[in-house]
Amino acid sequence: MSRKNNTLKFVAVDEYGKEAPPKYLPIEGIENLYVFGSIDANSALYNFLGKKKVSVHFFDYYEHYSGSFQPKEYLLAGKMQVEQTKAYLSTKRRLYIAQSIIEGAAYNMAYNLKYYNRRGKDLSSFISDIANLKASTKEVQSVSELMGLEGNIRQVYYAAFEKIIEHFEMNGRHRNPPSNEVNALISFGNMMCYTSCLDMIYHTQLNPTISFLHEPGVRRYSLALDLAELFKPVIVDRVIFKVLNRRMLKEEHFEKHTGGCFLNEKGKKVFIQAFEEKIKETVKHKNLNKKVSYKHLIKLECYKLAKYLLKIEQEYAAFKIWW
Repeated sequence: MSRKNNTLKFVAVDEYGKEAPPKYLPIEGIENLYVFGSIDANSALYNFLGKKKVSVHFFDYYEHYSGSFQPKEYLLAGKMQVEQTKAYLSTKRRLYIAQSIIEGAAYNMAYNLKYYNRRGKDLSSFISDIANLKASTKEVQSVSELMGLEGNIRQVYYAAFEKIIEHFEMNGRHRNPPSNEVNALISFGNMMCYTSCLDMIYHTQLNPTISFLHEPGVRRYSLALDLAELFKPVIVDRVIFKVLNRRMLKEEHFEKHTGGCFLNEKGKKVFIQAFEEKIKETVKHKNLNKKVSYKHLIKLECYKLAKYLLKIEQEYAAFKIWW
């Protein structure tokens, strides 16, 4: 990949070293690049991408997220850094934010199940179990307890997938590596959601390494993991239900190796296209009184959290689907 005037020039090379005709990608139509294989590029290209505020996300052979090239953090502010750190160090404020995130995530998961329950899938027992677990969030005394509760909620939620998804079986959540087609899509989609949240964080003054639900770690953007909890049910899971139940993805779009199941090249293209279409969909915002995209909803969530951290707002209510 290289720069050609104000256009990206991409030349694919097959396993025999034969080059395909070049494809030209107008830079103005690109917000992110997702790299799932090897790519040859030079510093001039990355300088160009940085000036145009285009992020590049890298994944390894097994579809694990490896890292990102991000444009210069031109929006970082010292006051936000200080207040975000103070909120993390405050046991009370950190737990408050983490509880709100889990409540929002549980609400969004239950909302998905209620949608299919109304369509004859009989998911009432799963919905009831999630409601009971969600009610316990205010009772926990630490973030580690809250993470355990979140794990229980997700276990119930994923068990309901067996009744929602047609043509494929999930047989429980399995990672590293994913054990079957449904698990492969969950892992792949969650990474896509994570990078989308990371992109939106970079459009605000928030520091992506200081989180509240997940523990901050070395070389990871844990705040993106926090926000992804809210949007995985709304974006990723709905895409999974769509591509499987409509037979957009079939057995031939997956491959099994090294003891796991993964999307092949054609499968990735189908899923990424469906994912991109989803995050570009618009809904009418209940407060702004205008249509906004799913991606913009993530940015608005960043702004909401930032206002709470700066004490512009006294409360933080995590995103809950309303449409």
